[in-house]
Amino acid sequence: MVPIMSKRYPPEVREKAVRLALERLDEYGSPYAAAQAIAPLVDVHYETLRIWLKKALADGARPGKQTSPGLSPAERDELQKLRKENRDLKQANEILKLASAFFARELDPRHR
Repeated sequence: MVPIMSKRYPPEVREKAVRLALERLDEYGSPYAAAQAIAPLVDVHYETLRIWLKKALADGARPGKQTSPGLSPAERDELQKLRKENRDLKQANEILKLASAFFARELDPRHR
């Protein structure tokens, strides 16, 4: 039996590898396939990258988007909630603008 040797990777290597895999995850279809393709490019074992990628996805990282390594899970949740609220408010503003324009035309004496 061959002993398995542990290899420590610097945090920069881990962050770069995970970022690359997340950015290209949609091209490969699965974390496993992405890890197999990206790992040789960053000189990391594919299984190690697959585990890092699985953990990043579980922590809330989204494929195709940059990860936020400085945010805690609670901060990520709050950020996601605030982004949704911002989208909803922008949509409400657009509806109000359209309604305002509609009623302004209705009340305009020149259009009667």
